Amino acid sequence: MRKQLKYNFLCLTLVSLLILWGYLLFPIQTAIAATATSSIYEQKLVHSPDGIGKYYMGREIAKYMSHTGAAWLERPSREAEEQPSKIVTALNLKPTDIVADIGAGTGYLSFRIASQLTQGKVLAVDIQPEMLDIIDFLKKENNITNVEPVLATATNPNLAPASIDLALMVDAYHEFEYPQQIMQAISKALKPGGRVVLVEYRGENPFIFIKALHKMTQKQVKKEMQAVGLVWRQTKNFLPQQHFMVFEK
Repeated sequence: MRKQLKYNFLCLTLVSLLILWGYLLFPIQTAIAATATSSIYEQKLVHSPDGIGKYYMGREIAKYMSHTGAAWLERPSREAEEQPSKIVTALNLKPTDIVADIGAGTGYLSFRIASQLTQGKVLAVDIQPEMLDIIDFLKKENNITNVEPVLATATNPNLAPASIDLALMVDAYHEFEYPQQIMQAISKALKPGGRVVLVEYRGENPFIFIKALHKMTQKQVKKEMQAVGLVWRQTKNFLPQQHFMVFEK
């Protein structure tokens, strides 16, 4: 009996020590993680009203469009203003491709791409459940079966490793709260030979009347993609106001 009690006491002591060690270690691990993140990003109290006060590689991150602005994405004039049909053509998709439309919003591009993928599919990725509800509704309304809504987080697009042929971001990347983490995850999700295409309003042109934080220069985009191991392949400027930039692992 005494031996059993002694054994139980030793076990409880060991468990208590392990718990105490965990409590002591957790703040250290948290501090290390916070330091790593803060070394990537810079926070400023004085900043643009169009941004979140968080800077990445010298660029302030823009506020993202809420689902309450969904009608703007579906506006009838969008084709004339931005010519998104040309984006779909320029992607040179194969029927079997798996495409991730990152920051898909209402699925405006997702559904146009899906028609090209007779044996593939589009993963419509967004951080707002309300946007994904719109995509789900439009899927059913138009009987489209190869668009799959994917709920992401600010740091994770929730894409499986080596699962996609193309990651497309149309006027979305500049709004990512954690661009480095998201792009690292996207890079891992690319299949060998997979591509990343960014479409962004041309930041070099002051006569494109879009808020400054919602435009990006080629130089800035290349710098940020290089930081996650993506190599610039080409830039096409066939769109009225946007760069069409192609990168690979």
